Amino acid sequence: MSVAESWSRVMTLLREHAPADHADLPGPATEQMLAAAEERMGITLHGDLRTWLLQNNLDLPEEDFDDEVQCCGFDGFPDEGSFFLGIRAMERLYANHPLSGGDEWREEWIPFQSDRDSWMGQFIDARDGRIGRWFVGEPTVTGEYESLAHYFDSVAEMLTRIGAGHYPVCSVAEGRLVWS
Repeated sequence: MSVAESWSRVMTLLREHAPADHADLPGPATEQMLAAAEERMGITLHGDLRTWLLQNNLDLPEEDFDDEVQCCGFDGFPDEGSFFLGIRAMERLYANHPLSGGDEWREEWIPFQSDRDSWMGQFIDARDGRIGRWFVGEPTVTGEYESLAHYFDSVAEMLTRIGAGHYPVCSVAEGRLVWS
């Protein structure tokens, strides 16, 4: 399955099981936004990341952006403690990653998911599209998923289990994911 198909499946399940959360998500990024971010970051986005951002750029609206936290995003999706990053948040975290400047972080890793403090999250390797995970104070894991499509398939499976009532730490109330 392609990243576009996998993300579409996630969006269909979110719309079906948590329509209020789905309605909050913004529209796509533009090619111009992505090209400008690539120029500022000095790196070319992996094709899967580009495809995903052209479907949904998950940056918060300017008025909801909080300069007091490292990362901002739509809380509670894909899980309780982290959120997907839009291109503006990716760019900010890429420039100020807490592990950069040492042997624990590589410049070809582009974060696409994080917690508010950027202590943990996931990244896509711009060279080959594999997905890895970081957690400050622990070893960085590379190749956790073969691709962004594989990762989104796991999110879709989680949403399927939530919708069926078979995911003990999450339920749906008033059209929103509620984490316990």
